[in-house]
Amino acid sequence: MNMINALAISIGALAVVATYLCLGTGAGLQIWALFIGWGCFYHTGGGNDGLVKSAINHIWGVVVAIVALIIVGTVGGSTLVTSIIVGLSVVVLVLGAHVPALSTIPAGVYGYASTAAFALLTGVAIADAGAMAKAGIMVLVSLIIGNVFGFVSEKIAGGMAKS
Repeated sequence: MNMINALAISIGALAVVATYLCLGTGAGLQIWALFIGWGCFYHTGGGNDGLVKSAINHIWGVVVAIVALIIVGTVGGSTLVTSIIVGLSVVVLVLGAHVPALSTIPAGVYGYASTAAFALLTGVAIADAGAMAKAGIMVLVSLIIGNVFGFVSEKIAGGMAKS
């Protein structure tokens, strides 16, 4: 079997599991974040390196977003003030790439954007550090489970393509 067909089968079958895990268990996992993490695994090259790069950079992005949102929620203010805080936090996010482990900037951005989206769209009290940490952890767990699903789907497809 060719690799595209093998990937289609393995990803499709695991998508059933992922969707049930997110929607059917009450664990609070976010299916959209899981799929972002899954895609990011492939975007970062797959394999062990892709798993590590995507997970570490998701963590970085989530942390930067949590800090930025807490500051925005605490400081309050105009759209201009919020925009400046967000802009400065993104500078920090990208400057993190000077550390080799944090150099996969797109994966950091996915973590940042996913955290901000979840917090803002679900009405998390962004000035509340505990609420923001809880929201960030839920997004991060979903992203990293997605990274793992990517890894597993790649391994299954690789085995199917060889047979």
